[in-house]
Amino acid sequence: MGNKVTLGRTGITTDKNAFGALPIQRISDAEAVHLLQKAYDNGITFFDTARWYTDSEHKVGLALSGVRNHVFIATKTGAANADDFWKDLETSLTNLRTDHIDIYQFHNPSFCPKPGDESGLYDAALKAKEQGKILHIGITNHRLAVAHEAIDSGLYETLQFPFCYLATDKDIELVHKCREADMGFIAMKALSGGLITNSAAAYAYLSQYDNVLPIWGIQRESELDEFLSYLENPPVLSEELQALIDRDREELLGDFCRGCGYCMPCPAGIEINTCARMSLLLRRSPSAGHLSPAGQAMMQKIEGCLHCNQCKSKCPYGLDTPALLQKNLEDYRQVLAGKVKVQ
Repeated sequence: MGNKVTLGRTGITTDKNAFGALPIQRISDAEAVHLLQKAYDNGITFFDTARWYTDSEHKVGLALSGVRNHVFIATKTGAANADDFWKDLETSLTNLRTDHIDIYQFHNPSFCPKPGDESGLYDAALKAKEQGKILHIGITNHRLAVAHEAIDSGLYETLQFPFCYLATDKDIELVHKCREADMGFIAMKALSGGLITNSAAAYAYLSQYDNVLPIWGIQRESELDEFLSYLENPPVLSEELQALIDRDREELLGDFCRGCGYCMPCPAGIEINTCARMSLLLRRSPSAGHLSPAGQAMMQKIEGCLHCNQCKSKCPYGLDTPALLQKNLEDYRQVLAGKVKVQ
């Protein structure tokens, strides 16, 4: 299998350790530059960001412009029309301090952009490719139907989709289908938004799939060091790690919030992507921060739910979000009252 992966017909070959640059929007320029340069200096060559990640592109550009020809940069546009596509692209090129983007991805569209459609998005991407401003056209999604349509269309060179050891058979089918279509598969949410706490198990599971490039969201140097250690000593799927995965699958599979945030913003100001999975967070990470006055105030906002069902209609996983919020609030109160013990 090896530790390298080639993203289908893009020909991009990189180590199975991609740097996810969403979390670096939460740290300073200096901290981000340090992490990104350390990642590159130690062998990471694929960096994924997006226009929607506030100043993430700026930080990537700041850190990597000096080694631009030695790294692969993927970014994303959430544009809904051609005019906004061109604005996003020019902004990204400026922020990233480059004249080209290796993989330019449509960011979780509710449909599959195609040539000649009303949005004009795919036609704009083709033109940008002709101009050399983007080298490969990709798409990211959380919806199985859109993902299948993108693969079947033959229009895209990469698909970025949630994939981790909590994957269902339907998710695994996408991975195999991308291989057959010679299309790169980029795995987002490889740690399931923080619910998977054993990175070695996460890495070992994904290493079984030779066409999958996992993106690890990195914010702290300790996290980076973990993944850098896997460059030299990649974890293998031992009986012990498999047992851990089996336990997690038993606990987490089913109707749980992945924290993707596509239900946001909430008109009542509820932080749905945290509140709707608070029960799991309390049990899988240190609980003190979640039970702080700020955490309590955040959870209390669930009382103000308008039951407008906007979040429910926008959830790509079809969850009954208002019911999930109420269930998490009740559990939270049990924990606060000391009736349920957590770590």
